[in-house]
Amino acid sequence: MPVISFTGSTTAGRRVGELAARYLKRTHLELGGNSALIVLDDADLALAASAGAWGSFMHQGQVCMTTGLHLVHESVAAQYTELLADKANHLPVGDPATEQVALGPIIDEKQRDKIHSLVTSSIRAGAQLAAGGTYDCLFYRPTVLADVTPEIPAYAQEVFGPVAPVMTFSDVDQAVTLARDTEYGLSLGILSADVSRALAIADRIPSGLVHINDQTVSDEAVAPFGGVGASGTGSRVGGPAANIEAFTETQWLTIQGAITPYPF
Repeated sequence: MPVISFTGSTTAGRRVGELAARYLKRTHLELGGNSALIVLDDADLALAASAGAWGSFMHQGQVCMTTGLHLVHESVAAQYTELLADKANHLPVGDPATEQVALGPIIDEKQRDKIHSLVTSSIRAGAQLAAGGTYDCLFYRPTVLADVTPEIPAYAQEVFGPVAPVMTFSDVDQAVTLARDTEYGLSLGILSADVSRALAIADRIPSGLVHINDQTVSDEAVAPFGGVGASGTGSRVGGPAANIEAFTETQWLTIQGAITPYPF
């Protein structure tokens, strides 16, 4: 039986799954995400801001695993936001074919306009622009939004651009609630000086990938990859075990040297 393996947006993946089901075809879907990076109050903030910048701005944020939401403990949020904004302000943006830059172009004008619309609508809804928010042609400046709340568009939607929304939490229970408050479940990063504490938090948040003391954009060709919820149908992409399982049909075969006598 053929297997359909699709990597793309959640909207397109739902359609692929619907059509495949009509013909009883198995599908393995690796879709979108809005992955959270949780910064606890004991994290090294300089390192945390560096990791957070990489997670949100790598490949101009055009990665399914991009850090889409920075959840930062309220006691360190101001300092973290300042450090993250400073990173954003000093990152060169331009054509990587002609100059040394950290960020290149957005894929096309339609996506650039979508990113800018999410940024401007988030600011109108109450978010504070800490860095960026401007563009030149397809080159969008790395952007940091502070004072983000659940009512702000950049909180719930996958931006798929170089935008880092920062939201505060007061305790671990609230951080877990916020990280779970999404239809997606692709990747999760938790930054803390206490690895055991971070692991305990990770156990409470559904996610296909979890990275303790790293940002959300991390995968290996030899490791099973994929998300849960609207992010896909599980870790069925990548890695020899995942690929063998995904594209292999199991057949039960019995052999006897002679026919078994039955009492009928």
